[in-house]
Amino acid sequence: MQEAVILLVEAKRAGGDSMAPALTKAGYELKVVHTGTAAYDLVKDFVPDLVIFDASSMRSSGSRSCRRLRRELGEAIPIIHSRALNEIEDSTAEADIYLEHPFTARKLLNRVRALLPADEVNGEVVRCGGITLYLSKPSVEVIGKSECRLTPKLANLLEEFVRHPNEIISRRQLMQNVWNTDYIGDTRTLDVHIRWMREIIEVDPAKPKLLKTVRGKGYVFTVPPPEKADCQE
Repeated sequence: MQEAVILLVEAKRAGGDSMAPALTKAGYELKVVHTGTAAYDLVKDFVPDLVIFDASSMRSSGSRSCRRLRRELGEAIPIIHSRALNEIEDSTAEADIYLEHPFTARKLLNRVRALLPADEVNGEVVRCGGITLYLSKPSVEVIGKSECRLTPKLANLLEEFVRHPNEIISRRQLMQNVWNTDYIGDTRTLDVHIRWMREIIEVDPAKPKLLKTVRGKGYVFTVPPPEKADCQE
């Protein structure tokens, strides 16, 4: 379980759109308040590891409240600011990451993990089949090969696959979750990173057996059945 404590600021009426279930399921401890004022009052006596301000569920942009939280908490505590669809990003909120609804729970959790300090005891080492991904370095160890350092983007890309073995992940999902963009008009960057990834993890990159292309759908990271291999943190 994750030990990080997240302050979630969202309206009471968030209902089915609440981010709380996904965060709780991921193992984070939550402090939930429903107004910017309540959040500001709370952080006077309590310092969370991260703040998520869901302005999309409120009647204001939340920019002023985020600025107040930044002044109170300082630069060390990351803030994620989410806004409604088609609303203009307001950088005066002084958040670390801005998200526009709608976005997936996976995308939110990826952003949360990227902002929190690395912790090898709590989920910062991911093992899947013959691959061990060290998120805190970042680097990867493949059975039969020596440990290899990874760029941040390669680490994020590999994490997408090893956390979802045997699942087809579309090119759009990869562009959204790794490059934080919905634009897929030019995916040469993704193609290059997939090639680099295969050079690192495959025995024969020209004939990949782990990271396979699913024509017209995306990619799949294949591992043997559970009795032969497992994926764990």
